[in-house]
Amino acid sequence: MDRQKIIDCNQKYFMNVFSGRYPVVPEYGQGIKLYDKNGDEYYDFLAGIGVNALGYSHPALKSALKDQIDKLIHLSNLYYIEPQACLEELLIENSCTDKLFFANSGAEANEGAIKLARKYFKVKGEGRYKIITAKNSFHGRSLATLAATGQEKYHKPFSPLPDGFKYVPFNDLEAAETAIDAQTAAIMVEPVQGEGGVYPASQEYLQGLRKICDEKGILLIFDEIQCGIGRIGTLFAYEHFGVEPDIVTLAKALGGGVPIGAFLAKEKVANSFKPGDHGSTFGGNHLATRAGYTTIKTIIEENILDNVKEMGSYFKKQLNKMVDEIPSAKEVRGLGLMLALEFDETVFAKGVVGSLFDKGFLINAVQEHTLRFLPPLIVKKGEIDRLIIAIRNCI
Repeated sequence: MDRQKIIDCNQKYFMNVFSGRYPVVPEYGQGIKLYDKNGDEYYDFLAGIGVNALGYSHPALKSALKDQIDKLIHLSNLYYIEPQACLEELLIENSCTDKLFFANSGAEANEGAIKLARKYFKVKGEGRYKIITAKNSFHGRSLATLAATGQEKYHKPFSPLPDGFKYVPFNDLEAAETAIDAQTAAIMVEPVQGEGGVYPASQEYLQGLRKICDEKGILLIFDEIQCGIGRIGTLFAYEHFGVEPDIVTLAKALGGGVPIGAFLAKEKVANSFKPGDHGSTFGGNHLATRAGYTTIKTIIEENILDNVKEMGSYFKKQLNKMVDEIPSAKEVRGLGLMLALEFDETVFAKGVVGSLFDKGFLINAVQEHTLRFLPPLIVKKGEIDRLIIAIRNCI
């Protein structure tokens, strides 16, 4: 199909849930660059919304996936799966957790974490089931994870939502502690809020939540769907803050572009699940776990975390120069290569995104006046410089 036929088919047959799609049909990529069917070149600073950690056509991932496709793509969890075992070992041995379960997406990973927290207290005979989450959070688009999400705009079209969730201000320890009652099972928080506008938690806040959870005998869940897998400069986001959760959820970058999610837990919690309590037809299949294993192994072996720290610091410095020099630029937020630039009310983020698209740069807007940057973890200084010049020209 040519580009216009593809666009026409989508508009005719696909449910209208993605507004404002840009008229580009990417065909292949190299590094952080994408090329559409007309041969136009784009610098991708969104990476499939934080998914394509290794960029495009990374030789290790390409080779592994081609090899796996020649062998097996999927059977089921009725059988033992070699790449699943390899990824399990790599994740658990490099984390503070003891056991895991593979899902297909971030929403599924968070659903699994919520179920596990409830089952943990069911086994203890306490019947706790409520989850405290933060206002401005985002945890997924299934009904339960929508209910966990602390943004009213996502709730209204689908109410009534499942019961059992309570929302408190982010980075507010007193509010979190006050919200705990006899039915509270866990506090669930993003170490860096992504869809809410790229707001990092403070170290004191996460350390305080850990202390509160220990004192109250409840669980601490970190949603690292967007901020995990090297995004902020450590393999797991919790490592940056020096705070260990009881359960941590992963997805997005975990498969380097292939759909996969996971929730990992400490043994005392994980052992609450018994045969039949949870399952997945596709979760942890051969192709997805081979992708996950190769992605994590490459991040570790190629010292990509060092690049995230170096490039993240450089990127943030360049954005902060804009805040110093451009009156409408208000604030830079984020950690590593998960960054945001907020403007005052005179600059509409979607307009800037559109202008940058016309110049060959892909980013997106979170909130009305805020740009978000989630480039592949392999981004280089020269590519960042090109984007900074383009943003200045747009403003």
